[in-house]
Amino acid sequence: MSQTSPLRALRGRLLWFVADPHDVGEAAHRYVADGVLVIEGGVIRAVGPAEAILPTLPAGAEITDHRPHLIMPGFIDAHLHMPQTQVIASYGAQLMDWLERYTFVEEQRLAQQGHPEKLATFLLDELLSHGTTTAVIYCSVHPQSAEALFAESERRNTRMIAGKVMMDRNAPEALTDTAESSYADSKALIERWHGRGRQLYAITPRFVVTSTPEQMEAAGRLAAEHPDCHVQTHINENRAEIALANELYPEPGDYAGIYQHYGLLGPRSLLGHCIHMTEREWRRFAETGSVAVFCPTSNLFLGSGLFDWARARAEGVPVAVATDIGGGTSYSMLRTMSEAYKVLQLQGQSLSAFAALHAITLGNAKALKLDHLIGSLEPGHEADIVVLDASAQRAMAHRLETARDLGEELFVLVTLGDERNVVATYVMGERVNAPSFSGGALGSDRRSAQA
Repeated sequence: MSQTSPLRALRGRLLWFVADPHDVGEAAHRYVADGVLVIEGGVIRAVGPAEAILPTLPAGAEITDHRPHLIMPGFIDAHLHMPQTQVIASYGAQLMDWLERYTFVEEQRLAQQGHPEKLATFLLDELLSHGTTTAVIYCSVHPQSAEALFAESERRNTRMIAGKVMMDRNAPEALTDTAESSYADSKALIERWHGRGRQLYAITPRFVVTSTPEQMEAAGRLAAEHPDCHVQTHINENRAEIALANELYPEPGDYAGIYQHYGLLGPRSLLGHCIHMTEREWRRFAETGSVAVFCPTSNLFLGSGLFDWARARAEGVPVAVATDIGGGTSYSMLRTMSEAYKVLQLQGQSLSAFAALHAITLGNAKALKLDHLIGSLEPGHEADIVVLDASAQRAMAHRLETARDLGEELFVLVTLGDERNVVATYVMGERVNAPSFSGGALGSDRRSAQA
């Protein structure tokens, strides 16, 4: 390497995935007990054992020593709602009533000057403090909400996927647009933000209940015109929602058929929930490559039902995992996977720690068609990174005294961990937050200025 190359390195226990543990077992992950990650220009340039990498670094290279902590790719959240950060933990309602009583009331506030900026700042602060470096985000119906989110993300250089909600019926008048205005506003946002730096756009019809056929056609037209954009929406979350969707659109024959009719199923389509799926709907997803997004804490909190991951796998349907803030109850992808484990246990399915950590890194990156950029520590990937201390909480440190191997340590991290286990988050190689809690026996970092 050039002696003048501006680079930095992180040292610690490196863990990342190259495949799905469900498919290939232990061969799916890479673990280096004392490893070094070399970053240049925000991109990972080299990775490997410290004894091999350190001699290649120029004299005086900046090395941040995170030993004995784990260094992993930053977490990825495939579905959440920026307007709902002040709706989280709203009591006692299932989906349709919850939308009316809480969500639609709160979303109207995004018309107020400065409020979208406040929520965008809060959301990105919260995500990064939890080790989440990429998220797929619903903004409100107001174009300025997406503008605020993208502007704040651009300022931080984070890779985010977001879109303005399209919604022209079955919502308060203050929250409705029209088929024409939603098309024009979305197209303008795509032209302004999609592919600008690290920002990506998601065409966002909220769900068929809140969109007329004319608006669904407009969303389909946007998807056809911009095939490199994602599509995000909801499906089969709640029995009442499903009945209303099929009443409004009886001809396609099922909920998934409605989206397929309007050209909104495909490899870049991210459909939240997918709980009450029919056999034909699973086939529609498999045939189109559409992604089922599993939102465990939201599904439990709203009493919606249990996602069947084994069925999705058997049908060949890709799965992503998400917090679904604010129906979801935690910003932490670790806590999200803890609840995913329990949801699957209730159905006689298992979820190993390796499978859980794969899901929120490389697994979600693959589902988003971004695995060439994020979700891995392989050279050439963007250096979005989370550093984790599995013993940061007293109960975890106590439990880890009896852990026999890496798998047991990781299972403790997945089932008991949260933001308190995040030591640091890096975006494109730049450290962006300091830990709020560094307890436990392994709580200190050491910094060296020399290779």
